[in-house]
Amino acid sequence: MLKSFLLFAAVVLLVLASASAPARPPQESQTPAAKKATPDAMAKAKKVYQLDCAMCHGSNGDGKTDLAKDMQLTLLDWSDPKALAGKSDQQLFEAIRKGSGKMPPEDDARAKNDEVHDLVIYIRKFAKDQPAGTAPATDQPAATPAPAAPPATAPSN
Repeated sequence: MLKSFLLFAAVVLLVLASASAPARPPQESQTPAAKKATPDAMAKAKKVYQLDCAMCHGSNGDGKTDLAKDMQLTLLDWSDPKALAGKSDQQLFEAIRKGSGKMPPEDDARAKNDEVHDLVIYIRKFAKDQPAGTAPATDQPAATPAPAAPPATAPSN
């Protein structure tokens, strides 16, 4: 009987202790969209990008690098606004933080969560930096223009 009472008392104390414990704040719940991109934050994001991302994704985000080709990777062209249109900031954050496919995760020691959020903003800027109505450069050869029509000759008298 004493064991049952002690077990019941332990369960009641556990429930009371967990109910009165302060709720833990979510870890850096601020999303990149809600975060202000300061010049200092973007400079740091650019540095992280150049050190950890550019070797595969390219300095302009087009994903066309020799290393990517050697590793047989097909990477999104981030300079194309359509490339990231279907990706949420949270999806990009998780891909950077946890890695994706052959892409290694971004270690906490190299970039804190705030810095990874800034990196997402920096990556999205690749497409925003494109002039409106301009398609990003591709490896496709330019179409050859049609030959000009010969000049019309005036009838002779």
